[in-house]
Order: sequence, then C-alpha cells, then structure tokens
Amino acid sequence: MREPPSQQAVFELLSDPATYGAAGAATEVKRHQTHAAIVFLAGDRVLKVKRAVRYPFLDFSTLEKRKAACEAELNINRKFAPQLYRRLVPITLESDGALALDGAGKPVEWAVEMIRFDEDKTLDRLAARGELDDSLTAKLAAAVAAMHERAEAVESGLWIAALEQFIRNNTTIFHRHANLFPGRTVEVLERQSLSALERLRPLLIERGKQGLIRRGHGDLHLGNIATLNGEPVAFDALEFDLIIASGDVLYDLAFLLMDLVEFGRNATANQVLNGYYGAARRLSDCDGIAALPFFMSLRAAIRAMTTASRLDVTKDTVAQSAQRYFDLALNLLAPSKPKIIGIGGLSGTGKSLLARRFAPLLAPLPGALVFRSDVERKVLYGVTEYERLPPEAYRTEISERVYRIVIDKAVRVARAGHSAIVDAVFATAEERAAVETAVAGASVEFCGLFLITDLTTRLRRVGVRAPDASDADAEVARKQEELAIGATSWERVDASGSPEQTLANALAAIT
Repeated sequence: MREPPSQQAVFELLSDPATYGAAGAATEVKRHQTHAAIVFLAGDRVLKVKRAVRYPFLDFSTLEKRKAACEAELNINRKFAPQLYRRLVPITLESDGALALDGAGKPVEWAVEMIRFDEDKTLDRLAARGELDDSLTAKLAAAVAAMHERAEAVESGLWIAALEQFIRNNTTIFHRHANLFPGRTVEVLERQSLSALERLRPLLIERGKQGLIRRGHGDLHLGNIATLNGEPVAFDALEFDLIIASGDVLYDLAFLLMDLVEFGRNATANQVLNGYYGAARRLSDCDGIAALPFFMSLRAAIRAMTTASRLDVTKDTVAQSAQRYFDLALNLLAPSKPKIIGIGGLSGTGKSLLARRFAPLLAPLPGALVFRSDVERKVLYGVTEYERLPPEAYRTEISERVYRIVIDKAVRVARAGHSAIVDAVFATAEERAAVETAVAGASVEFCGLFLITDLTTRLRRVGVRAPDASDADAEVARKQEELAIGATSWERVDASGSPEQTLANALAAIT
C-alpha cells in the first residue's frame, strides 16, 4: 500500500512552505497521516489528500475514486461544519512538468481545503489533558442531539444487514494480525457479537421503522470534534460509503461514548449519554438503550481493526492501542445485571448531584440513565429546564403523574438491560412504595437511598445553587420540614458533608 511516485511527489509539494505563495513561504507546514489520508496544515489553510490505498472498507486506489470521495466529503461535512469546509482544490501537472497547487494544468490529485482551527483544542487533546469540563460536555451532548435531529432517515434494511459483514470483516483483519489478537479470543468476540446482533435484530428493525436509522456523522470520535469559540463542532464525517456512514442514531453516539471510555473518562461519557437523552427526546426512547453495549462494542472492534491496519502498526504504541480497543470490545459485551437506584430526600440534600456522581459507577458502561422528577415536570408543561412553574404545577395529582413517568422510564430501561436512577423527593411512604412495587414487577434489583441533612445546610444549598430544574427555594425547604417521612426500608444516607463524602456514604450504605 505504498503511495505511487506521482502521489509521493504531490505530498512533497504540499509539504513545502513555498507552495503556499509569498505569504506562506515562511510558514511551517505540519503533516498528519491517517490510514486513509494525509492532512497538511499551512498557515490558516488545511489541505486533505486521500491516500491511494484500498482496504476491505474503502477504495481510494484511482484518481477518479479519490476525487469522488473528496466531493462527497465536502458535501456531507458542509452539513455538519459549514464554517470549516471551503472547496475542492486540484493539484495539477503544468506544461513544464512541474506540479502546482490549484494550477492551470491537468489535475493529478485532489484535495479538500478547510479553514484551519486550533488542533490543540480537539476533544481528544482536551480529554488527554483532563480539560473536558461540565459546560463543554453539556454542549457536546446537545450538539450531537441537534445533529441527529437534522440527519435524514435512510433505508434501514441495508444497514442492518451490513452489521454482520462489519463483524466478519473485523474478524478477517484480526486474524491477519495474530501477534496482536489471539485467534481463540477473536472467535469469542465474533461469536458474542453475532449473538448480540441476532438478539437485537427485531429491535433494530422496529427502530428503522421509526426513522431512527439515519445518515449521521459516521466517524464521531473525539479527534473529529473541534472547539470553535467554545462550541463543539464535528468535522471529517465519513464519506466513502453511505451504508457505513449510516446507522442507528445511538450507533453514531456510541462511537463518542466508547472513545470517552477508552480515554478513561467514564463520568464524562455518562454525562454525554444523559445529556443526549435529555436533549434528543424524540430520538432516545428507553427501549433502544438495549442496543448500546453492542453498538459500543462494535465501534471499539472497528477501531481496533482500523488501528491494526495502519502502516505503522509495528510501533508499540499503535499495537497497544489496537489491543486496548479489542479488549474494550470484548468487555462491553460482558453480561451485566441492571439495577434501579431510588434517590430521595428533601430539597437541598444533594439528590441530583449524588445521582450524577453515582450513575457512571453502575453497569453497563457508560453507566445509568438518570430520570429526575424536576426535569420531567418541566417537560410535562412544555417549558425549558430553568423556567419556573406556577404553584399549581405541584398539585398532588400532577406530582403523582410525574412520579409514574420517571418510574415507568426507569423500569423500561432496566428491562432493556441498563441501570437507571430515579431522582425525586420520595417524601411519602406511598411514593416510595410505588417505585418498589414497579421494580418488583420487573424482577430488577432495587436499592433506595434517602438523603438526610439539617435544615440550615439545606437552606444554604438551595440559596446558592446555579440555575437548576428544581423550583425549590428557601420557603419550600422550610415547608418540607413539616412532612412526615415516616418509617422506611430505604437506606438513610448522611448528606451533610461534601459531595464526595455523600457518595462514599451512599456506596457504603449499598454495600
């Protein structure tokens, strides 16, 4: 798969600062290589050239195919990142036999031209430095949800049928690298993947009927998301194969979640998952979560396969990366027992903060879905999370309806094989009994936690918290002191200390 001389000459041309004119003559040109392309960074310009390679999953072996791929890349990425993608540029052979960028001669290669951004602020770089903060994580979840809302539904049958071929193609490549992937383990991964696919096939067919299989990004890993003016922007969408680029919206999301887990950012992955479910309510039904472990595993396996296919796979770092992705693919398919955790307590005890910290610790990866009564109440009334509701929105019959909604969602998620957390006050015995009865009917393990702290601490917390879905203020907190909590089988958790102490107390209570 070595580049032909003509393409090597193109790479030398684009690596030369003088190619970019007088203004760019003193500019350093940076060069980045992937398994399928070489990217040249010069000044404020980026030029991306397809390498003349052919793999089981793509074919760039001819100039015509590379040009078509460049055109497709430009078209699809203008939907996701129009502010980054400029045009298609020819590299030409001039009459004097010299190569030129955007010359008048015959095109011998093509490049996609982009506006350069700070490559040190792609999400993989931020994750490696521990700089993916809560604000950016929330924006990321919302951005992916908005992208999927805009994406066009595609014919689902071809993609569902192709999943088996994806799995078998991975196996073929894995066997070629027996030094990285033991044959017996490869067979285990293939067998478990095919079994999961067969089990999930009816669900995928139904999701296809619902329009949830769409032409998404297709390559939504951390390295393909930039930050522009503090906002996450997905670029470099997969263009060379419509079927590979399409898929269930959760399959598109799964690449991002898997990548975060591989980076050791499980808590961030869980925040993205919950943020996505909150933002993409038309796309993220509770039953579909059953497919997420399989989707994440397949994404990890494909990443292992493409990493192993790189020319520099003999390097220890590349080999180790391929092996890590392969091991993750196996681990994601390991059976797990879903749980439902009820987190109750009066306003200001820190229920939602505990739920957020607890969720990433529950199997399967990347952790539990959190259903919060305050959020569902706002959804019920069709207002944003931070809009304040009138007192009548808290009538008993409304609260009972909200509780039924969050409990039903948690049970559906658990039946689909995923853990869930229900975050509500659960002040009365009837409210606690409702969730216990529903969970018992689903034959799912349940644990109830009731947070306890003094009124002074609760008043201080509700007085200083940032904009939140809860409408509880100091007056509400004082009135709640009159509630008769009564005897409960739920574990009482001291929540008077720091969030870290409360989490430790909750884990100790469950243990």
